[in-house]
Amino acid sequence: MSKLPYFSLNEYFKQKYKNRIQKITISLPFTCPNIDGRKGKGGCIYCFDGSIPPGNDRNIPISIQIKLGIEKGKKKYGENTKFIIYYQTNTNTYEKIEKLKEYYDESLKYNDVVGIDIGTRPDCINQEILSLIEGYTEKLKEVWVEYGLQSSSDETLKKINRGHSVRDFIETVELTKKTKIKITAQIIVGFPWEKKEDYLKTAKLCADLKINGIKIHPLYIMRNTKLGNEYLKEKFKLLSLDEYINILADIVEILPSDMVVIRFTAEGDEKYLLAPDYCKPAYKQQIKKKLIEELNKRGTSQGSKCNVSYDR
Repeated sequence: MSKLPYFSLNEYFKQKYKNRIQKITISLPFTCPNIDGRKGKGGCIYCFDGSIPPGNDRNIPISIQIKLGIEKGKKKYGENTKFIIYYQTNTNTYEKIEKLKEYYDESLKYNDVVGIDIGTRPDCINQEILSLIEGYTEKLKEVWVEYGLQSSSDETLKKINRGHSVRDFIETVELTKKTKIKITAQIIVGFPWEKKEDYLKTAKLCADLKINGIKIHPLYIMRNTKLGNEYLKEKFKLLSLDEYINILADIVEILPSDMVVIRFTAEGDEKYLLAPDYCKPAYKQQIKKKLIEELNKRGTSQGSKCNVSYDR
């Protein structure tokens, strides 16, 4: 197990592969059912342009995005680097099955690509789509689907205009677990109306469902979003960095020791980020350092307060 007090994605890759594994984040012209009117309009109240990373462009063909990502990764990490294609922006299963296959098949054209990671919503998956995705497990070593949960509170999901329920998430996870696909859940810490016990409840749901990986994001607020407009009017209280680290450590303690902690920070484009400051890219290593220090101070680590365990 990792020398870190948590099971990081890098450690997971090190245990399985001799090569460095790097993700290439792809942005495609997908939308969401709570943007296009099927379930709602405007998207989640915090959503900034579909969570497209700075520098990405939906209009660039996927083949070029992948080639540029491979070139950049090899230049930075060496010629032996291998890659996972991460379909991130908006909802990457929200298309006709033929179009999804076309986009996913692109990952098979490169010898240095060992996997795919598909970001989506739990209400945008069905058996046909899962069967398509599971088919890639015969050709790629890593096939992941990432479901945005955000909170285990239906009240919170309504407040953030999420457009799906906690039950949708649970049922989709259980359906996916019948396949060979690995599952990541994304949760958010910092909603001003939620308390520590709410965040722990959300994390415990993910632990109880025996999900393979988790992304823990602090809530950050961007300009030109509904939440950003509310923040500019009210300046409601957000978690301080120390408060976030304390809650983050509590969450890590209750996660199974073999669940991959893929992320525990989030970075917003500084040109549009309103708050908090620790969601600027410069804080990424500081948050990691503070989390390690907090767990070491407690004498605990991932799984210390968890009774859930499973074989990977």
